Amino acid sequence: MTQSHQPFAGRAYLITGAGNGIGKQTALHLASLGAVVGINDLREAFVEGTVGAVREQGGQAIAVVQDVATRDGMRAAVERFAEQAERLDGLVNNAAWVRYQNVADIAPETVDRMLNIGFKGVIWGIQAAAERIGAEGGAIVNVASAAGLRSTPNSIVYSGIKAGVMGITRAAAVDLGGRKIRVNAIAPSAVPTEGTMRNRNVERDAHRVAQTPMGRLGTVDDMARAIAFLLSDDSVYISGQVLSVDGGISTSFL
Repeated sequence: MTQSHQPFAGRAYLITGAGNGIGKQTALHLASLGAVVGINDLREAFVEGTVGAVREQGGQAIAVVQDVATRDGMRAAVERFAEQAERLDGLVNNAAWVRYQNVADIAPETVDRMLNIGFKGVIWGIQAAAERIGAEGGAIVNVASAAGLRSTPNSIVYSGIKAGVMGITRAAAVDLGGRKIRVNAIAPSAVPTEGTMRNRNVERDAHRVAQTPMGRLGTVDDMARAIAFLLSDDSVYISGQVLSVDGGISTSFL
């Protein structure tokens, strides 16, 4: 890891769902820029894998194995990390559990689990982080989705939740702005990750690429860099915004 450019040196950020995918890459990227990163996930093996990857590149990581689908669980994760890092500068609400189902097959247990992790968890994360971020302020980034703007088949629950995350983001920015806490979101389009494999195939990916003006799918690194921007001082006067990181697909009629 190079020491020449570390704009996050001395800062600490907790990332939920950081065992793989966007969360893992965000942890690696923030750590490479000097941050102490909290690696949260439900599975210990996933957490240890990301912690090891961060430390291998010379960064600082703290393991936070915790279910964040409840208010108490999220608060425990935030408290544990803040105590070990001795500060909290921000949070990335990335954890999610996703199932795509047609209208007839939507089941109560699926809706409940998706809401608990992907919607309520965002609220509990904002609440817990706001209690621990210091008087100097900080930043929270929520991971929404292009599906909150432009839906796809079999995604009633997912699209609704991600649209809700956008609403949460704007409302939290209003409530927390006076405390110097900025709240923003990114809205990725399709990003190949371990967690999205069950919903992807060659034909579907080709269709998405054809609809994207930039002619490719997004990557976890694309998302990590956007998240880092919204956490950084480069976005110090940006709050309540949803940044589409989708290669232009949300504005395209291709």
